[in-house]
Amino acid sequence: MIEVTHITNLTGQIMPVREIVELARPRGIQVFVDGAHAFAHFPFTNAELGCDYYGTSLHKWLLAPVGTGFLYVRRDRQKSLWPLMAAPASMDEDIRKYEEIGTHPAANHNAIAAALAFHRSIGGERKAARLRYLRDRWARTLLERSSRVEVLTPLDDPRQACGIGLVHVRGLATEQLQAWLMERHRIVTTPIVHAEFNGLRITPNVYTTLDEIDLFTDRMLTAINRGIS
Repeated sequence: MIEVTHITNLTGQIMPVREIVELARPRGIQVFVDGAHAFAHFPFTNAELGCDYYGTSLHKWLLAPVGTGFLYVRRDRQKSLWPLMAAPASMDEDIRKYEEIGTHPAANHNAIAAALAFHRSIGGERKAARLRYLRDRWARTLLERSSRVEVLTPLDDPRQACGIGLVHVRGLATEQLQAWLMERHRIVTTPIVHAEFNGLRITPNVYTTLDEIDLFTDRMLTAINRGIS
């Protein structure tokens, strides 16, 4: 089994899932894809990926209620994958055997339809283009204005990234910068401190305004030029 994230929540790097599947399947290796940050973030189809299993959250980029998600299991894998709760033999090859979780809040599930309708009304391609535009607006400005800025997310290839960006400022501690932005300016960012890299994850969504992006950029430049003490 190979388990791979579709897009990492650390830097926003989109992984080459199809290539991994084409490498694995002739060798009898199954591929499970964690798509928590991918679905409704950028366009793709199940046929394009070809993976055996795909799981995702729906509260992130689809904006459905917390606790909603979906699981895809390739048809020829369904018989061998047991559900968490026992199902009759007649459901061995029925995808719905995975839905049995006891009593659940129906309102959350029903709201998925409204979230999907909203997503489709925008259009997947338009949404992805907007997210990349917002990312590039802050990222390219910071790169142009300061040599201390590093953006650890591919900006030039849409196949490799979309709305998520990771920015590192040399000479500024990531966690202190995150706290300064939040406490002084009420700007929400996520500090990513990894053994190999660190920076602030910036994740605007379709409702983020240009004024908000520009405010973040301005405060970042203030921190770079004047410090955060």
